[in-house]
Amino acid sequence: MDEILAPDVTVQLTGNDGNAFSIISRVRKALKRAGYTDLAARFLEEATSGDYDHLLQTCMKYVNVE
Repeated sequence: MDEILAPDVTVQLTGNDGNAFSIISRVRKALKRAGYTDLAARFLEEATSGDYDHLLQTCMKYVNVE
């Protein structure tokens, strides 16, 4: 896998609501809190452009996922 776009941002996905909207919200908020406002917008566009598997892959592309 390529380098993570926001390597200093970690989002806990395991043990939380697995609903796609919940995941998107959690990652976007984490990116915005870390100052990655533009990246958060790019994430939203990319994350919603495919199926659930694509969403999870996109999360792992943008942030550290636990």
